[in-house]
Amino acid sequence: MMTAVLFVVFIVCLMLSFPVAIAMGIAAITPGMLDTALSADVVYIIRTMVVGIDSTPILAIPLFILSGTIMAQGGISGKLFDLFAYFLGKRTGGLPCAVIVTCLFYGAISGSGPATCAAVGAMTVPLLVSLGYDRGFCSAIVASAGGLGLIIPPSISFVNYALVTGTSVTSLFTAGILPGCLIALCLMAYCYIYCRIHGEDKEKIGANYQKLHSRGFLGIMKSGFWALLCPVIILGGIYSGIFSPTEAACVSVIYAILVSMAIYRTINLRKLWELILESVKSIAPLCVLLALATAFSRVLTMLNAPQALAEFISGAISGKIAFLILLNVALLILGMFIDGAPAILILSPLLMPIAAEFGIDPVHLGIVIVCNLTIGLASPPFGLNLFVASSTSGAPVMEIGKKIIPFIAMFLIALVLITFIPQISLCLI
Repeated sequence: MMTAVLFVVFIVCLMLSFPVAIAMGIAAITPGMLDTALSADVVYIIRTMVVGIDSTPILAIPLFILSGTIMAQGGISGKLFDLFAYFLGKRTGGLPCAVIVTCLFYGAISGSGPATCAAVGAMTVPLLVSLGYDRGFCSAIVASAGGLGLIIPPSISFVNYALVTGTSVTSLFTAGILPGCLIALCLMAYCYIYCRIHGEDKEKIGANYQKLHSRGFLGIMKSGFWALLCPVIILGGIYSGIFSPTEAACVSVIYAILVSMAIYRTINLRKLWELILESVKSIAPLCVLLALATAFSRVLTMLNAPQALAEFISGAISGKIAFLILLNVALLILGMFIDGAPAILILSPLLMPIAAEFGIDPVHLGIVIVCNLTIGLASPPFGLNLFVASSTSGAPVMEIGKKIIPFIAMFLIALVLITFIPQISLCLI
C-alpha cells in the first residue's frame, strides 16, 4: 500500500512541474509521515542523503564534468576532427563519418552526451554546412552521435548505475567499448548511404581536403596527439589497475588543465576560474539529485518494492526474451520524457532483482539501460541533444527531429544486437 502511495505522490509532483529531485524527496518522506511504525522519518531521510553522497566513487562524476568543460573550451574537439578528417575527408560521406568518430573519441574524454554534442557540434556543423551539407542533417549527426558520450567510457551514466546497484565501475567501462563502437559504425553506415543518395559538393570538399593535407601528416598528428592521448591515459590507467575510476577523473582534470593552458594555450587562469564556476553550477543540482535518489531507493527497499515487483513480473512474463523486449520498449518511451540520470537512479534498483530472476548479468543490464536512455536523449520531441544541437547550429528543433529519425533507426538496430547478443558487452570483461 505504502509503495503505491509513494509512486502516486512522485507522479503527482512531476505533473505539478516539480523538479525530479524535489519530487523524489517529497515521495520518499511521505510513507514515514503516514506510518509512524516505518523508520523512514525526516532524520532517516537526511542521514541517508548525506551517506548517499559521502562516497569516493561519486567524486568521479563532478571531476569528469569539470574535465569535459575545460576540454570543450580548450579546442580539443577541433584537433580531433582535423585528425580524422585528414584520413576520411575525401571518401563518400567521409566528413560526416569524421564527425561521428570525433564524438566517439570526445565521449571518451567528457563522459557526457550533451557535452559531446555541444563541443563537437559547435565546431563541425558550421564547417559541414559551408561545404554544402544540409544543416538539419549535420545537426542530426551531432545530436545522435553525441549520445556516444554516455556509452563510451568513462561514462557518467555508468558511474550513476554503479552507485545504485553496486556493480563494478571498471566492468561497466570495459563493457561499454564494443557497444559504443557498434553504434558508431551503424551511424556511419547511414551517413554513407545518405551521401550516396543526395550527393556531395566534391569541389568544396576537395578544397578542404587539400587545405588539411597542406599541413602534412606530422603537422596534423602533432596538433591532435595530445587530444588523442587523453583517453589512452584515462582508460589505460583504469584497465591496467594503476588507478581507480575516481583517480582517473582527477588525472583527467589535471591533464585537461595542462594541455589547454600549457600546450594549446587556449585558456588562461581567469578563464579556468570561470570554467570551474560553470562546472559547479552543473554539478550542484546533480549532487542534490544523487542524494535524494539514494533516499528514494532506500525507502523503496525498506518497503520491499524491488522484490515485490520482481515476483510480479517474473510471474507475469514467460521468459527472458519477453522481459528484454518489454524492458526496451518501456525504457525507449521513458527516455523521451525523463533525463537519463534520474531514470537510471530510480529504475536501476527496481530492475536489478527482476533481471537476476531471468539470469541477466547486471553489467549487461546496465549497458542495455544506458543504450535505451541514450536513444531517448536524441528522440523527438523532448530529447535534450536536439535542443543542444539546435542551439549550436541554429537549425530548428523540429527540422533536426525529422532528419534524426533514420539515425535513431540505425541506433535501434545496434540496440537489438546489444540486447540479444550479450557477448558484445561482456566479451572484454
